Amino acid sequence: MTAVWSRRGFLTATGAALALGLTASPPFTGVALAADEFGTLRAKWRTLILGEGFSPTAEPFRTKLTELGSRAAELRATMAPATGSLWPDAVWTDPEPDTDQESFGYSAKMNENYSRLLTLAQAYSQPGTGLTGNASLAAEIVTGLDHMYARIYNEGQTRYGNWWNWQIGAPQALLDILVLLHDQLTATQIANYCRAVDHFVPDSAIGSYTGTSTGANRVDLCRVVALRGVVGDNSAKITLARNALSPVFPYVTSGDGLYTDGSFVQHTSVPYTGTYGAAYIGGLGMLFALLAGSSWAVTDPNRQIVLDAVENAWAPFLYNGLIIDNVSGRGMSRGISAGDPNQIQADDHLRGHGILSSIVLLGQGASAAENARWRGLVKGWIQRDYYSPPLSNPSLGLVSLARLKSVADDTSVTALAEPTGHRLFPSMARATHRRPGWAASISMADKRITYYETGNGENLRGWHTGSGMLYWWGDTYANGQYSDAFWPTVDPYRLPGTTTSRKVLADAAGGDWGASKPDVNWVGGATDGTRAAIGQYLKGLQSTLLAKKSWFCLDDSIVCLGAGIKCTDGTAVESVVENRNLGPTGTHALTVNGTVKPVSHPWSETLTGATWAHIGGMGGYVFPGGATVKALREERTGRWSDINRGMATTALTRRYLTLWADHGTNPTNGTYAYVLMPGASTTQTAARAADTGWVQILANTDNQQGVRVPSLGFTGVNFWFGGTVGTLTASAPCCVMITEKSDGTAVICVSDPMRMQTALTLTWNRAVTAVTSQPSTVTGSSTGSSLTLTFGDLSGTSGATQKVTVRLG
Repeated sequence: MTAVWSRRGFLTATGAALALGLTASPPFTGVALAADEFGTLRAKWRTLILGEGFSPTAEPFRTKLTELGSRAAELRATMAPATGSLWPDAVWTDPEPDTDQESFGYSAKMNENYSRLLTLAQAYSQPGTGLTGNASLAAEIVTGLDHMYARIYNEGQTRYGNWWNWQIGAPQALLDILVLLHDQLTATQIANYCRAVDHFVPDSAIGSYTGTSTGANRVDLCRVVALRGVVGDNSAKITLARNALSPVFPYVTSGDGLYTDGSFVQHTSVPYTGTYGAAYIGGLGMLFALLAGSSWAVTDPNRQIVLDAVENAWAPFLYNGLIIDNVSGRGMSRGISAGDPNQIQADDHLRGHGILSSIVLLGQGASAAENARWRGLVKGWIQRDYYSPPLSNPSLGLVSLARLKSVADDTSVTALAEPTGHRLFPSMARATHRRPGWAASISMADKRITYYETGNGENLRGWHTGSGMLYWWGDTYANGQYSDAFWPTVDPYRLPGTTTSRKVLADAAGGDWGASKPDVNWVGGATDGTRAAIGQYLKGLQSTLLAKKSWFCLDDSIVCLGAGIKCTDGTAVESVVENRNLGPTGTHALTVNGTVKPVSHPWSETLTGATWAHIGGMGGYVFPGGATVKALREERTGRWSDINRGMATTALTRRYLTLWADHGTNPTNGTYAYVLMPGASTTQTAARAADTGWVQILANTDNQQGVRVPSLGFTGVNFWFGGTVGTLTASAPCCVMITEKSDGTAVICVSDPMRMQTALTLTWNRAVTAVTSQPSTVTGSSTGSSLTLTFGDLSGTSGATQKVTVRLG
């Protein structure tokens, strides 16, 4: 079955033109249209899907076009119209499919036939393919279209399998072909194909904002209806599509769409900035560009929310050209396609490159200042992606490649450095921590956000990605950690940062489409925008496992605590400090307390009394007070098809170096504590371990977890229950983070991750002379030898940080 990414990949790859302005114009008022306005829109769309501003004889475009021509020649040679198929290896029908999965597969094959016809149409329309303007090829494409209309995609057919193939995948490809071959088609043929689209995508498909017509799917459906209007000279269709975009702009408070905290959710409970979110901004960018300056320009003022989201929602998850996997849903399991075992279909870098391209396009409809800044960000991401240079990306579509190259070659654009700072996304249980030289991200799960998403036979073993997985990358190292066959080869029970039971889980355990969510409320944290305190009350997937997990994100490190770890599964329970992908041959040195350990594979050892460890070329790990840690070097072999049934069966082997705390079988009160130092040297790691007062663990229990770092003026406490920790007393569950500054002020950040507190009193046993700023949620305060803050109802704050500034005594 064709994986859904084939559609997403095409969408981002053929995203837009290089220089289409998006200036606003008055909305359509019903006045008579210029006779050629539909033709103008078709010409615009042709440019959007073919690109412009590149030389077909210059690299890398020459090679791209040659490859397109070769692929088209192969398809042309094997096309053989028959009952139930246009290509013999892409049969779309079975009179009695045995399972839903089989039915989904046949609908995907129907969609694949249109994708192949689109490849032929692109080869016909693009220069330098060897088939450019070939009249025989054009006739063969039209024959294929007629065959598909007569046999499967017509107004008399009842859809089966996956709705997406009928309402988005197939009609998008079909309409693109109709734009490219418009002059080769008769009025009757165009009318036939438009009736088919109207049958499967009626006006009612975008009549109400519900079901599958929300978020990124809504944008895709609007694209279909708008292009149906453009191809069929139907102004009412374009108006309908333009107006139906409006519900996707405003912020949402539940379900699919953009949230004020920068979260993007699809399928109700799945963080999806990286794939459905890519379709969202990519699709909107194309429609904004298509309709700009026409009678149907998108003038809804809420479109600015989409523009604001570039830096509010997407930039925090882009790092050196990649998009973090923890917001890509089941898309992270799409690696090497079964159809081409030599071609990487997608990874975090390839997905990221498509989003960079969409940002460039979207910028053409933004303010001059926004556009300039985004181009600077994109140029920086392009230049810093040494692992997978975008301009050498074999999977990046020609249009996106041309757009990114235009930015890279633009001498007026100054590359901007990676944004630094901390961002919490409580609406999708994610956090990003970005420091000079490295970045990290944490993925969690709660009653609103699923453990993981599986569906369509994809992401079958992503069970524990929401169990506190801690991702991190360096600026000039480790950017291939999750790109280099990580997902099919890693031990899925030992994902870095997670606490898990070794209980064996079935593929797709918990159900499809994010069906399984933990019944927990306390997940979230507080941040001042630079540092953060984050916590997760963890319940295991189909497990009795319970744990409290905390992360305190600081300047050069992340302090990680675990407590109250208990389980009755009858299996071992582990907290994974690290699991580094060393590639096919990596022998990175592991140094523990100054002793270099063997580099042979396999190798294992129980490290008793470890106070610090260091992985060469990666970073350091400090264990305050010492710890017993297990270490393992191993080679692991897996296949993309193990985790995604649509992917290649080729065996891949990677080496891993894993460190973990073994809590034993059926633990009753397990704990752990370690400090992650990305990029630190052995000397720096050893020095941090020797400085035993650098971090003070104030509490690490089932009731509270907290730390103090005197040199930073930092205190962070996760109150799982009310109580006293150090100098802080809270009347109810909450998260508190304090930074004392050298200018005699302090910033106190408080949040209600549970979204349940109707009243909260926080006392800080520290002399305070005045409260200089406070949010409206603070209903009272008293200063003096101590500070007492009284908060009103926090249940409606969606877990957002409440920031109070005070002057210290």
